[in-house]
Amino acid sequence: MLAFRERLRPDAAETLAYFREQGVALKVVSGDSPGTVAAAARAAGMDAESPVDARSLPEDPAALADALERHSVFGRVGPEQKEAMVRALQARGHVVAMTGDGVNDALALKTADLGIAMGTAAPATKAVARLVLLDGRFSRLPAVVAEGRRVIANIERVSRLFLTKTVYAFVLGISFGALAWAFPFLPRQLSTSDFLMLGFPASVLALLPNARRYVPGFLRRAVMAAVPSGLAMAAAILAVYAYGRWATDASQEQIEAAAFLTLTVSGLWVLVIAARPFTRWRLLLVGCMYAGTVAVLTVPLSLEYHQLADPDAQLTLAALAFAAGACVVIEAAHQVLRRRLRA
Repeated sequence: MLAFRERLRPDAAETLAYFREQGVALKVVSGDSPGTVAAAARAAGMDAESPVDARSLPEDPAALADALERHSVFGRVGPEQKEAMVRALQARGHVVAMTGDGVNDALALKTADLGIAMGTAAPATKAVARLVLLDGRFSRLPAVVAEGRRVIANIERVSRLFLTKTVYAFVLGISFGALAWAFPFLPRQLSTSDFLMLGFPASVLALLPNARRYVPGFLRRAVMAAVPSGLAMAAAILAVYAYGRWATDASQEQIEAAAFLTLTVSGLWVLVIAARPFTRWRLLLVGCMYAGTVAVLTVPLSLEYHQLADPDAQLTLAALAFAAGACVVIEAAHQVLRRRLRA
């Protein structure tokens, strides 16, 4: 008597367990006998008590989608049926990833949102796939997912910083031009503030691990976060400039120093929000940027380079007060946005 058994990939069970933990609905679709496919699926840790013979599946897309929602293991599936299954799931709003290595998988891989071919797959299958696992190891997929999530989530995180700058720069340009006031920043001052608020923090945050799942609506969330933050920062800068111009005898260099302080302190609060939830490295990053702001405004060599004059106590307190007000508005807008997104 000879007993034949399908040989599973050694990393299949672990990889499938990972995707189940991540809320991914797993489907096994094969041209083999439903019993054979079910046995292999059970060995990989899946619930395969009711395998389906695809020859009995309906052709209607809605009915086919219902069957796919109810069952997880399908045998005797033809190439056209695999493609129809992918389309039926997509019609229900699902994002579909498909793995395979045979020519009969090519149609489904091409149609899927993410087609993944094994390194030993047929040339036609690898040609239509969006991702090829060169060593054919399923255990690579969790790392692929983690990298994709890190990139997308971190792009959204740092985009709020840059969009906020776009908003306040636009408002300041229009406002100071309309009021015929001297612009409160020199290019070197803006370069330093951008480095403290955006350049260096964004480069660090973009490289940190981030396992958050992708949530649709990236542009809407980024704009809703950036607009109130940018408006609050612009209003604070206009207020401290007007205060220094009309309520004090401060020089233009002192007013520019106060405006720089207001801009950087309020902008760093946007960084504080973007860095949440805090870790040791994120706290260190934020702390270093605050320390850098203090150094810019206190070190004599820095003041000379930036052409800033140390503002008097009254103007400094006013700048900190306006910056604190902007921070309160930025934090309140962030909390309102969080509640709206949760609702």
